[in-house]
Amino acid sequence: MEKIKESGSITDKTLARSLAKDGYNMSDDLFNKTLLDMEIMGLVTVNWFSKDTRRIEIISIQTEEDEVEAQNKKTLEKDYENSFPESNSDV
Repeated sequence: MEKIKESGSITDKTLARSLAKDGYNMSDDLFNKTLLDMEIMGLVTVNWFSKDTRRIEIISIQTEEDEVEAQNKKTLEKDYENSFPESNSDV
């Protein structure tokens, strides 16, 4: 994952060479299975770049808050605050 994060996107051949250079020698079957597992888990996307080269990219998770959800949250907060009795300092 770190190798892919460093570059943003990387080809499978470049990644395999980089891993081998760092001492992580693995068979093609294990490499492909690992890529498939990472893709299934939603960590990376793997697309064919050319006939025999794949491009691997990290999936960036962006959470968007729905407008309705934000409005509901504000309403709940107001209702919660209004549920407390008001304190009168004039008494």
